[in-house]
Amino acid sequence: QVQLVESGGGLVQAGGSLRLSCAASGRTFSSYAMAWFRQAPGKEREFVAAISWAGYTTYYTDSVKGRFTISRDNAKNTVYLQMNSLKPEDTAVYYCAALQGTLYRSSYDSASKYEYWGQGTQVTVSS
Repeated sequence: QVQLVESGGGLVQAGGSLRLSCAASGRTFSSYAMAWFRQAPGKEREFVAAISWAGYTTYYTDSVKGRFTISRDNAKNTVYLQMNSLKPEDTAVYYCAALQGTLYRSSYDSASKYEYWGQGTQVTVSS
């Protein structure tokens, strides 16, 4: 079992930055690939970024490439999402998710592959 708790959301002006954190419980955090998804009001949950268990491989959705960076610290059981140059369309609830084992190119963006989810943290970007 892995429990995930997100933090770091808030209200920011367009062009600003936020860093989200996701703290995981459990001794096997380093064996899990991690990801961030987001869900805006009235929209489906969408993939944002993912990182392999060792941190060597990362994936991003096109709309955040060059602006967001996912990283992890296995010693602290924490994954981060640094968000720069935020836009109003980034407004959403952001969720952390965990997948035990390997990230595959064919499925890293599929929410159904992730076994554990946090409760979400709200990010609001004003124009």
